[in-house]
Amino acid sequence: MSYYFVFIVARIIELLQFFMLARAIFSWFPQARGSKIAELLYLATEPIIMPFRALFDHIGAFRGFMLDIPFFCAFLALSMMESILYSLV
Repeated sequence: MSYYFVFIVARIIELLQFFMLARAIFSWFPQARGSKIAELLYLATEPIIMPFRALFDHIGAFRGFMLDIPFFCAFLALSMMESILYSLV
């Protein structure tokens, strides 16, 4: 694989991870939920989190759980993808 391709894809993954962390921090402040920044973070990260949320909706034990497990799984999946990318170079 080309080093430049890996570099660009890794930067995109890092940007998505940053957006996810920002979304998590914004969720602590209810007054910020309707802001344009919060909407942008939601639109950028929800397509990544949605498949994990659909998967965990079938598991009844995680309903009503205080932590957002699909969010953590999506973040972990992004981290693993980044590690795999770096190992290919």
